[in-house]
Amino acid sequence: MISSDPGAVSASAYREAMAQLASAVHLVTTDGPGGRAGLTATSVCSVSDGPPTLLVCLNRNSSAYPAFLRNGVLCINTLTAAHEGLATDFAGRVPQAERFAGPDWGRLQTGAPVLAGALVAFDCRIVDRHEVGTHDVLICAVEALAEISSAESLLYAGRHYRVLPRPDFKGD
Repeated sequence: MISSDPGAVSASAYREAMAQLASAVHLVTTDGPGGRAGLTATSVCSVSDGPPTLLVCLNRNSSAYPAFLRNGVLCINTLTAAHEGLATDFAGRVPQAERFAGPDWGRLQTGAPVLAGALVAFDCRIVDRHEVGTHDVLICAVEALAEISSAESLLYAGRHYRVLPRPDFKGD
């Protein structure tokens, strides 16, 4: 049954419906005066290419949220299929202080942690913030990009991680 009454959609029904959408998996990281923090997110979207801008949605109840707000910078590290365990760690399986202990981390312009081997990484400065329900929509100016990998992408859909293989392009 399809409901057209906006008040009839419960939070749990909405979450279940959104879980059906396939999304790239990202580690959103920050470092600075507010401390080093990171979390797993699928709510990342391009806003504009002139100037390069994207948005990310962060729950204000997240333990990492104050660090993002205070630091004013973040890096969106898009994960490859090889990073599934790391995605789970940053989703809360391990404490915040231990999340950066594993793989190599670097830095670009803003100082936010950049994951070596990420599919791509967007190093950003937060330029605007909008409160919407339980989350903040952070508008982020992209200041630098990490080298783009040719690895397979990690997706999340139906409450499970999935792999999106890279197409094997052959020239004519």
